[in-house]
Amino acid sequence: MTRSTVTVTPVAYNVNEAAQSLRISRDKIYELIRSGRLRTVKVGRRRLVPVAALDEWMRSEVGAS
Repeated sequence: MTRSTVTVTPVAYNVNEAAQSLRISRDKIYELIRSGRLRTVKVGRRRLVPVAALDEWMRSEVGAS
């Protein structure tokens, strides 16, 4: 029997993954969340950062320069 592998593109990251993807610290991610500059979704006790929210934040930062 052959197993096929499926690649799933994430639609949200946990805080650590979001920090890694942006190459910034977890503390900075939490600072952005607290300030309302980065949208998140709460699922139970987990806080997830939608990939679209990371894109929005990056566009706002590039536009602010």
